[in-house]
Amino acid sequence: MTEGEFVLLNGTFCDASKPYLRVNRAFMYGDGLFESIRIINGMPYNLESHFVRMIEGAKALGFVIPEEFSLIFFRNHILALLQKNGIKAGGRVRLSLFRNNGGFYKPAINSCSFFITADLLPYNLFKLNTEGLLVDIYDGMVKHKNVLSNFKTSNAILSVLAGKYANENNLNDCFLVNNNRHIIESISSNVFLVSNGVLYTPPLVDGCIGGTMRMNIVNVALKNNIKIYETSLTPQNLMAADEVFLTNAISGIQWVGGYKSKRYFNDISKKLMVLINEKEANLKMDLKGN
Repeated sequence: MTEGEFVLLNGTFCDASKPYLRVNRAFMYGDGLFESIRIINGMPYNLESHFVRMIEGAKALGFVIPEEFSLIFFRNHILALLQKNGIKAGGRVRLSLFRNNGGFYKPAINSCSFFITADLLPYNLFKLNTEGLLVDIYDGMVKHKNVLSNFKTSNAILSVLAGKYANENNLNDCFLVNNNRHIIESISSNVFLVSNGVLYTPPLVDGCIGGTMRMNIVNVALKNNIKIYETSLTPQNLMAADEVFLTNAISGIQWVGGYKSKRYFNDISKKLMVLINEKEANLKMDLKGN
C-alpha cells in the first residue's frame, strides 16, 4: 500500500508527512501518552516525577525508548521552548510521546517520537480558587482498572465525556468511578477528602492516575504531621467529609464547595496550598546545579 501525499484537514490540503496528521499514531489510534508540567519561575516544576511516570508508561505501552531520552534531554528541550516562547515565570508544558508510524492496529515498529508545547499562564505560583467547585459523579462510563490506569495515555475519552456532562449540568468538574463504583479521580485531577483533620485519597490500585501533585500532597502532609490514608472512596464518604479538594500538576489544589446538597470548608486545602507554595517559592528547577 502506498500512502497518499496529502490529507484533507477542514477543507485544506495538508502534507500527509506532518507528524500531527497521518504519521502520528497518538492521533490515529490514541497510541501515546503525555505529561502536563507546571512552569514556575520559568523552570519545569517536579520534572523528575513527570519523567519517571512517562518512562514507566512508555514501557507499559511497549515503546522502545531512545537512549537519548533522558531527564536532562527533556529538561533542555523544555527550557529551549520556554525561551523561544518568552515564558519566564508561570506556564504549562505538555510533553507527549507517541509510537512511530508503521502498521495499523498491529504496529510495524515500536520506536517513539516526542512533541512539546509550552503556553504562558497569568500567574507564577499555584493559586487557590476563591469559589468552591460544584462537582457531581459522572456514571455514564466507568474506568476499568488495568496496567495503564495510573498513566496519562492519549485515550482520554472518559474525561472528555465527563467534561461534556459537566458542561451540560452546570458543574465545574465530575468525579469518575471505577468498575467497583469507587470514586477514583475527577476529570483531570486526583481526589482528597478531609474528615476530622485526616486526609483520605484513593489508592493507585483502584485505578486513579498516579499524579505528581498527589505525591507532593502526600509528602507535604506527612512532613507537617497531617495524617493521611489511602483508601477506597464511596459517595457516602463524600457526604460525611468536612472538605474535598482536587489536585493536579497545573492548578495545584482546587477546593470543592459542593457535592449535591453537601457543602464543604477549605481549611486544610488553604493550609496545604500555602505549604506547597512555600516549598516551591525558592525553587529554580528540579535539577539545579546539574
